[in-house]
Amino acid sequence: MRILFSSTPQHGHLLPLLPLARAFRDRGDEVAVLTSAGFAPLFEAENLTLLAVGPEIPVLLAEAARLAGVDDPTAPDPAVAAELFAGARIDLTADEAVAAAREFRPDLVVVEATDYVGPLVAATLEVPYARLAFGPLIPAQFTDVFDAVAERRYKERGLTVPAAAWYLDPCPEILRAPDWEPPQGRLPLRPEAHRGAETPSGTAAATPAGEGARPRVLLSFGTHFATPETLRPVIDALATHADLVVTLGLTVNAADYGDGVDHVEFVPFTPLAELLPGIDVVVTHGGAGTTMGTLSRGVPLVVVPQGADQFLQAGAVAGSRTGVAVMPPAEPEAVAKAVADVLGNTEYRDNARRAAQQIEAMPSPSEVADRLAAAVA
Repeated sequence: MRILFSSTPQHGHLLPLLPLARAFRDRGDEVAVLTSAGFAPLFEAENLTLLAVGPEIPVLLAEAARLAGVDDPTAPDPAVAAELFAGARIDLTADEAVAAAREFRPDLVVVEATDYVGPLVAATLEVPYARLAFGPLIPAQFTDVFDAVAERRYKERGLTVPAAAWYLDPCPEILRAPDWEPPQGRLPLRPEAHRGAETPSGTAAATPAGEGARPRVLLSFGTHFATPETLRPVIDALATHADLVVTLGLTVNAADYGDGVDHVEFVPFTPLAELLPGIDVVVTHGGAGTTMGTLSRGVPLVVVPQGADQFLQAGAVAGSRTGVAVMPPAEPEAVAKAVADVLGNTEYRDNARRAAQQIEAMPSPSEVADRLAAAVA
């Protein structure tokens, strides 16, 4: 069987696809991924075929800003996000993607939550597709705007936006909104903390620092939001409360944080699964992969959203009391207080462990791959 994955060229969109892509690969299926060329090293390590199409994210962001008439395309505005995911990306990627996919001849297309190129490929080639969500259901106020922008691009090609045959749902019950209703074609899928290609899979709970030990806090703002300007004030506010592990993202190094940080352990881009052992609290921007991966190991969170869908994760974490959300403008002292609150109240860790138990009970990527393969055989 030939399985094609499609994603916006960003780590936060691609990494949640990897467990299911690995599961199909391990079944012996032929697996390819449609995204930009910059991710070649990632997929080479995974023994997955990259169909390199379209520009990298800076080009897409610039074009989205032009289409939307704004300066900041990362602002949490449905109209701006729609121009990125359903406007600029279709304009600059779709033709290459259709040509590459036609040559690959997929039996099934799997797309990430905000991808509109994969469904266009599926509609063109007349094959079914599954949409793999990041976390909590994205509200209709966003998806309706995305669909409207995409529909215009599809219409230019004689197509309509097709409905997904399956909605692959990684969100545990504890994070659902009170008015949640199961989407059409819902199929639960166990999320995982991102791991390296050689690291065994598993959702075993992370072990906290332990009684009497100084708390350990992981400060991780993903690949694009981890700037010294954002994180250095938070580091200083937390320094007296805990030992800190700080991820550097993709564009900075430890020296960029200046002097007086000898007590901080800075780490380059590292799979989350390797960072969580011994961590008591994760302070994060609220990327869905970080949020779901952290909760899969039973670790509570402090979420400081910076943009995009991170406000959705922040609300779900706060509502489930698996952690605390600190909304902007997030003063460093407010983040430090939130960490102290989480460390001082066992309810947060208990709820995070409940989330981990619910995640462990969900169908594994291998089980979902088998079910999808049987359905399209």
